[in-house]
Amino acid sequence: MNPVTHRQYRILADHMAVYQFMTEVYQQDWRGGVAAPFLEYALSSSWMDKSYTHRFRIWEQDGRIVALVFYENPVADTYFSLRPGYEFLAPEMIDYALTSMPHRDNEAHLVLFESQQALIQAAEAAGFYKTGGYVSNNYQYDKPLDYPLPPGFRFVEPGKLDVAKTLLCCWKGFDHETTEGPWDGDIEPGLHLEQAPHYTGQYAVAIENEAGEYVCYAGLWWVPENKLAYMEPLCTVPEYRHMGLASAALSEIYRRTQPLGATHMTGGGNEFYTRIGFVPTIPFTFWTKDLRQPKD
Repeated sequence: MNPVTHRQYRILADHMAVYQFMTEVYQQDWRGGVAAPFLEYALSSSWMDKSYTHRFRIWEQDGRIVALVFYENPVADTYFSLRPGYEFLAPEMIDYALTSMPHRDNEAHLVLFESQQALIQAAEAAGFYKTGGYVSNNYQYDKPLDYPLPPGFRFVEPGKLDVAKTLLCCWKGFDHETTEGPWDGDIEPGLHLEQAPHYTGQYAVAIENEAGEYVCYAGLWWVPENKLAYMEPLCTVPEYRHMGLASAALSEIYRRTQPLGATHMTGGGNEFYTRIGFVPTIPFTFWTKDLRQPKD
């Protein structure tokens, strides 16, 4: 067996192999790293700063990816994916994050999952300290998710989503209208996202009101290799919140993906998910190291 080598990530050449690597190391608690759509969704979205993707680093052995260091958003938060059996690379990966990945405010920042014990131990040995964290949730398909759609609303026909209406719903649903003003009408980011190689928009869910306006949206990336319904994003227009629309949208995702063989769906970290039956599964932890030289 040949030695492990490393090289820089090439955004135009490496994405498909990296996606496959992420599906191979996937576990529900993300001990091997993030689910594959986590990075593809970011790379295909206008909100991710791609100026530093050349700083991502890949480790390989015999032509097979065994480790990856990368960021998502913001650029100064570094993530790690690691194949089982290659935990010995953890100190080298942490050192690379410390010396070569983008930083902010004279600090290095890592995002590690509680199950990534080799990386956590290497981070602690390198002088990082834990600054916080939270637990994200999954829905297990061993029981139905079946919240009803409230009267006066309807699901948009699968595969028939209107890009402009979807983007307007997300603009309002993530409160950009309140903080940044009206949506500018640019549909190009939505068209770009639709071309992501593994995006499965035919399973996404939009709910419209009687006027035909989209008021709730749940995106969906179906990952058959992992039996995973990766739900991202989820939003509801402010004046339609607390009406049960998001619960109904996730129930519809369940109905669309359960026949495909899905066994679980990702969610977020807030209490809404646990209220409707999601289970805390993915423990995020945040780590920091001060890069300033100590004073004499």
